[in-house]
Amino acid sequence: MKDDRGLYYHPFPHNKLVRMYVRETGGGISFRLWKKDEPELWEEHGWVPYDAINEAADTYEGNFDPRRAYDIDVARTLLRED
Repeated sequence: MKDDRGLYYHPFPHNKLVRMYVRETGGGISFRLWKKDEPELWEEHGWVPYDAINEAADTYEGNFDPRRAYDIDVARTLLRED
């Protein structure tokens, strides 16, 4: 999907109020989270390269898997189809 902010997908399909934006940057892919009920999040947090997400995911402990929300395969597909 695409809007004025760019290409995005819903990282949590049951919650359409959350969008994950993707873009190509310097040969890599970066992500940026947007939440309708937390618009300040967009301004407070910039684009995050997938390499940084992947590295942080290796140390993450808990039930949440960052690699599922920041889905590199979905991002590649969106960018290729655009």
